[in-house]
Amino acid sequence: MSRVNTIYGWMDAGLLRRVDGEAEDENERTTWVEYWLADELVHRSVHVTLKQGHEYPWTQQPMN
Repeated sequence: MSRVNTIYGWMDAGLLRRVDGEAEDENERTTWVEYWLADELVHRSVHVTLKQGHEYPWTQQPMN
């Protein structure tokens, strides 16, 4: 059985209620997983994926 690191330490995932969520807009996609013990949130993991990178000007400077 898998285990989840919670605010109470490691717990068996079977003892917790898992809730998955996601949100998306033109710039990013966000997904998350929450684990609940009764009505208390005990763990949340979030992953954000950018749809476009930012442009950075790269220049090489002379070595002194």
